[in-house]
Amino acid sequence: MDYITIKKEAEGRYEEKRSEFIGHIAPVKSAEEAVAFVELIKSQNRKARHNVYAYIVREDGAVRYSDDGEPQGTGGVPVLDVLKKNGLSDVCVVVTRYFGGILLGANGLVRAYSSACAEAVNNAEKMYMKDCSRLEFSLDYTLYGKVSFLLPAYKVIMEKEDFADKVNISLLVCADRAEELKAKLIDATNGSVSLSETTELSADFGADL
Repeated sequence: MDYITIKKEAEGRYEEKRSEFIGHIAPVKSAEEAVAFVELIKSQNRKARHNVYAYIVREDGAVRYSDDGEPQGTGGVPVLDVLKKNGLSDVCVVVTRYFGGILLGANGLVRAYSSACAEAVNNAEKMYMKDCSRLEFSLDYTLYGKVSFLLPAYKVIMEKEDFADKVNISLLVCADRAEELKAKLIDATNGSVSLSETTELSADFGADL
């Protein structure tokens, strides 16, 4: 299933009436990884008043959030809503609050936690993951021009082009176009290419695909 995640950790900051809100976002593959990230951020911010968090993990459909002592619904839910609105999965966000001495009220807290999370999301490098197949094949140099000409139309991710006795190629193609590409490769090489396919993979094909 196609999904959007992030490549690596990122941060975002927001200030409201002298309270500082720091959003930390990280890629995670399991609920255990998400919990570990939450604990890491807490350990790095022991003087903070609150460490609100939310995470969405595709494994077992785990979706969790916590207000961490803030009034119910003013922290974890707004953070989770930002993740959902951005279509993110396999991510965990912790928003750390350093209290500035002025109460913000429910609306102020929702705005602050949402904004800090949104800043972290905006600063993170997105990965647009799609189901794909890996195609591996070898071909004669005389056929390389034909094959390289047709590949751009399929938005493939080239993993390897090894120029030895023959040209050895390994590439990723979206699952819904794999059969069509295989047929095109066979046609372009007059059936001389031997294809090896690995299915049920996923890779970042970018937002414009």
